[in-house]
Amino acid sequence: MKLQIKVVPGSSRDCVAGWLGAILKIRVSAAPERGKANAAVERILTRALHLPKGSVRITSGKTSAQKTVEIDGLEHEEVVCRLSVIG
Repeated sequence: MKLQIKVVPGSSRDCVAGWLGAILKIRVSAAPERGKANAAVERILTRALHLPKGSVRITSGKTSAQKTVEIDGLEHEEVVCRLSVIG
């Protein structure tokens, strides 16, 4: 499944901040340089969704705050449910 996210790099902590309509907001402490923030986003979502490493990948927007991630192993409803409990 694909999910639209908004990333806020350089935050004080890594977390799923919640939903902005249909877009998930994620805060990362990593700087937006050399893919550090993107790697942090993938790691945060993988942990939050309790998925194996490699199940979450950024597929578009690698240099933008607005990104699309692809999540393997879960249906859309399950992703929303798991992330709504967190954020």
